[in-house]
Amino acid sequence: MIIATSIVLIVTSLLMVVFVLMHKGKGGGLSDMFGGGISSSLGGSSVVERNLDRLTVGVGVIWFASIVVLGLLFKHKGVG
Repeated sequence: MIIATSIVLIVTSLLMVVFVLMHKGKGGGLSDMFGGGISSSLGGSSVVERNLDRLTVGVGVIWFASIVVLGLLFKHKGVG
């Protein structure tokens, strides 16, 4: 169980780095490469940017949950 949760933590950590780097900053970002530079005049952000925000939050929740689960597993096992 600890190994599986550790793998989930590693994968979500890498995904968080990629997703945060893809976000548009002040002058654009990597999301512009994937169509994020085309924004509609009605909304504040494009569909791609909103979906990237949702993915980032979802991966962040899984990342946080895996840290909590690992902490509980290590505490229960008596490590640390």
